[in-house]
Amino acid sequence: MFGECHAHIALDGMDYARSAARHAAAPDELHIRSCLEAYRQRGIAFVRDGGDAWDVSRRAAELAPEYGIDYRTPMFAIHRAGRYGSIVGRAFEDMRGYAALVDEAVAQGADFIKIMTTGILDFGAFGRVTSEPLAADEVKEMVHIAHEQGLAVMSHTNGRGAVLAAIEAGVDSIEHGNYIDGECIAALAESRTCLVPTVVAVQNNRGTGAHDAAVIERICEVARENVAAAVEADCLIALGSDAGVAGVAHGQGACDELAFFETAVPNQSVLHAALERGEAFITETFKRH
Repeated sequence: MFGECHAHIALDGMDYARSAARHAAAPDELHIRSCLEAYRQRGIAFVRDGGDAWDVSRRAAELAPEYGIDYRTPMFAIHRAGRYGSIVGRAFEDMRGYAALVDEAVAQGADFIKIMTTGILDFGAFGRVTSEPLAADEVKEMVHIAHEQGLAVMSHTNGRGAVLAAIEAGVDSIEHGNYIDGECIAALAESRTCLVPTVVAVQNNRGTGAHDAAVIERICEVARENVAAAVEADCLIALGSDAGVAGVAHGQGACDELAFFETAVPNQSVLHAALERGEAFITETFKRH
């Protein structure tokens, strides 16, 4: 089985508020162990976390070797104050504050840095992303600061313009990457940036009544087309499900994401070769250098 290249071990796959309450006093070790066991049972030996606000991933990194899992974490994601990201990390007001958070992540033992350059999908309107994206020059400076510390950058980014800006800034992976187009695919193919689509974070919420069903279906269809185009263009692409968010269970999420990819690229040998290359890039890049 492939690794899980985008998870949030702090979250339980059902309810964010319940997850937050679980870890309010201290990371819930029983929860962490149950997640790690779920990965071990499915033969998933590599997990890259997207960070959290409660030091859960720091404890998970200590426990993961007991389960034979190579676990990588940014400790917490970093977002601009007033923009999306508080549910998984910490905020900065200016570049000095951002650099201080990078230093703190390094001190905690972070394997890489996670940044948030946009909001999330607005499921009420296809094509809309919540909150304004960060300015391209700001993203470029954020990436530069992290790279100067010898750390790769995982970038939560949605929307065509924001994805192009992140690629130009030199981020090492684009997480989610919804609403990309042919120009984005071409830019990815020419770069060393890996795409981690996390499509089942959307797909697994079909039929719940929580979101507009037509919007969900259209997002998934466009994502399927983009996965196929990315593989055909020989882009770096890796398997990550956003495990822990609503509808995406730890362990099972990676299996669901692979199944989705297989609907986009029926030629299994071509797909698996692409995913192996992408995962090899992730495992080599997202560690301290």
